Amino acid sequence: MPRYFFNVRNVQPSFDCEGEELPDDEAAWREATSYAGELFKDIDGRFRPGQEWSLEVTDASRKPIYRIEISAEQS
Repeated sequence: MPRYFFNVRNVQPSFDCEGEELPDDEAAWREATSYAGELFKDIDGRFRPGQEWSLEVTDASRKPIYRIEISAEQS
């Protein structure tokens, strides 16, 4: 089964060293959206205008497959 890594980039980047074995890219996408939702929910109002947040999914060779990005701007 392929291994996928889920790296979070925020104020301080967090790189996934263990990864997770999943059946395919579609399963990795589902895991990424679920994981991103859980992580972003825990930000509790600390996310401010001008900041960016992202979750990058890579394959076993660390090649990027998906990226979820959230940015905030003040109008």
